[in-house]
Amino acid sequence: MKTYDIICIGAGPTGLATAIEAKRAGMQPLVIDKACICNSLYHYPVNMVFFTTPELLEIGDLPLVSAAEKPTRAEALKYYRKAAEHYGLELRLYERVIHVDGNDGNFTVVTKTGKGIEERYAGKRITVATGYYDLPNPLGVPGENLTHVSHYYTEPHAYWKQDVVVIGGKNSAAEAALDLYRNGARVTLVHRGKELGSTIKYWVRPDIENRIKAGQVKALFESRVKRITKDEVVVENGGGEKRLPARRVFALTGYHPDFTFIESLGVRLDPESRKPALDPNTLESNVAGIHLAGVVIGGRHTGEIFIENGRFHGKQIIQALAV
Repeated sequence: MKTYDIICIGAGPTGLATAIEAKRAGMQPLVIDKACICNSLYHYPVNMVFFTTPELLEIGDLPLVSAAEKPTRAEALKYYRKAAEHYGLELRLYERVIHVDGNDGNFTVVTKTGKGIEERYAGKRITVATGYYDLPNPLGVPGENLTHVSHYYTEPHAYWKQDVVVIGGKNSAAEAALDLYRNGARVTLVHRGKELGSTIKYWVRPDIENRIKAGQVKALFESRVKRITKDEVVVENGGGEKRLPARRVFALTGYHPDFTFIESLGVRLDPESRKPALDPNTLESNVAGIHLAGVVIGGRHTGEIFIENGRFHGKQIIQALAV
């Protein structure tokens, strides 16, 4: 069995950047992902435009060419595909990592393909860059798993002149509500807080607040979802129970890293923040030979690390290994 110098678990921008830096350092990397390349970005809203500028998304010193000042989801996906091709990265996509055996210098990563076939890969070091967007924060209410309920927003066209409930009060919820309203949907925003989240983008906040004041987007604050039926969302607040008609429900309540998988590797997580134990210089965890990169380093604080700063973690790891 071939032995790789480093196996990167996660084929998002951070995992790709780590593999690229390894290859540039003369190492043989392998990238494994349970879904497609940049699966998190793939699940972003279809027409999404990044808040950041192109150069802050770049990896491997390759320029990201954008038609406008800020790149789109489609441009970013194309860029990361081309980056993987340019560096000839070896990827195993649609393979879920089942467990990792061995120790520093002699790990075995066991995966299962979509067809149920078990594969094994040998690696001297492991980097975990699995992100967080694959695991939505559940509401924990009856009806959450109905087919018309989604934790991901896609596009608005199908909901023209339809009743849509958006659950959440941060950026994704506010932007989805605005997009739906502007494309003819009847939108109700439900949020358990007293007001919209403090981290909403500065140009989005006045827009959503003005739409709410004008009654163009209905909003229920300090309201909790009790249950979801095939055509309604039942909420409760100070005014009692309300039944909201809903052909579609977007539960945009945030996401979290796969803490169970990280702990299965032997990595210690803080009981409160869920941040992993690691060396801040090498990003090596308490388990020798296992490094962490990207948003998983932030634990529950998923707003601390983005592509813009997570893309440098790979260089930090590889520089430490090359010493």
